[in-house]
Amino acid sequence: MTSPYPSPARNPEPAPSLWSAPPPRARSGGLAFAVTGIAVAGLAGLLVLAYLVTGLGVSTLVIGTLLALVPLAVVLLAVGWVDRWEPEPRWALWFAFLWGAGASVAIALIIDLGVQLAVAFAVPGSGPDEAFQAVVQAPIVEEVAKGVGVLLIYAFSRSHFDGPVDGLVYAATVAAGFAFTENILYFGAALAEGGAGELGSTFVVRGLFSPFAHVLFTACTGLLIGVGARRGGGAGVIGWFLLGLGGAVALHALWNGSLAFADAIGLYFTVQVPIFVGAILLTVFLRRQEVRTTRARLAEYGAAGWFSPAEVEMLATPAGRRQAKQWAAAQVPPRTALMRKFIRDATHLAFTRQRLLHEVDVRRAAADERALLTAVAADRAALMR
Repeated sequence: MTSPYPSPARNPEPAPSLWSAPPPRARSGGLAFAVTGIAVAGLAGLLVLAYLVTGLGVSTLVIGTLLALVPLAVVLLAVGWVDRWEPEPRWALWFAFLWGAGASVAIALIIDLGVQLAVAFAVPGSGPDEAFQAVVQAPIVEEVAKGVGVLLIYAFSRSHFDGPVDGLVYAATVAAGFAFTENILYFGAALAEGGAGELGSTFVVRGLFSPFAHVLFTACTGLLIGVGARRGGGAGVIGWFLLGLGGAVALHALWNGSLAFADAIGLYFTVQVPIFVGAILLTVFLRRQEVRTTRARLAEYGAAGWFSPAEVEMLATPAGRRQAKQWAAAQVPPRTALMRKFIRDATHLAFTRQRLLHEVDVRRAAADERALLTAVAADRAALMR
């Protein structure tokens, strides 16, 4: 289909170039959802915390939490690397983390309790089938609970959800929150039931060998929601969500099944490690695609007079951004924060332009484009002042 916006609006007064060295308003939406979503997810987190205190005790909970911070830090550092090129808003990431750590865990616990009560009522004296819980119930319930959080971010903050990388970042953050709470529970239970030896082995398996397990599962859902967003959004995203959810459930069931029925160590190196390597390669590919998209779209704005060729090089290449930040830091007073905002607004502008070209939420994207063109002009003026 032909885009109703074949080229950017031409700047009637071509911008003076901020950047003379050799080449080397933020997006709308989400405030009401941010406040409400963070409050609800935070409340769920407090309820889960109360459950953990009751089940583990304060001292065991503290030890489990400290150990759970190790894999959490590793995962969040990786998410930060993926999110560096076009950073997502902090409130959205906080909601994603709190949804994973609080609401998703609460949903899983409530359904697990419901299943246990149903089984006890239907067959008095019998307990739940642990294999069924691990391989069927847990993958379905947990991945649905986590995936809904990513879907909510898409539904209520469409301007901040441009494609697969955004979906990956949000899904990984939700999964990091869920794994953090789950690790506290597992580490605390291991210490209470088996002492330091059991705790050590549990920490090695969950904290060192598989810190990215939940991230890999839920990444399927986030990536596919991102694909749906890139391809036009709307109700069709539900189909992509369900497709991604199926992949997430399958990977989760494979992982749990390997621990329950198969040679866990052998399957870890022959199946899980290749999947992890493939995920890394896919992430690198998507990051490079973001860079190419930024450069192509900003070049169009450059041709329309909004940026000079040197500014496009500065804003759309890793080397250019590094050099720009060094220049900003060397000014008196330093202008690093202003330069970061200029880069961030220009990157958001490029991806807003991408949405226009793909006819995704055209009316809102056009409004975002006008706001961002005003923002980058103000950023430039502030830097040159």
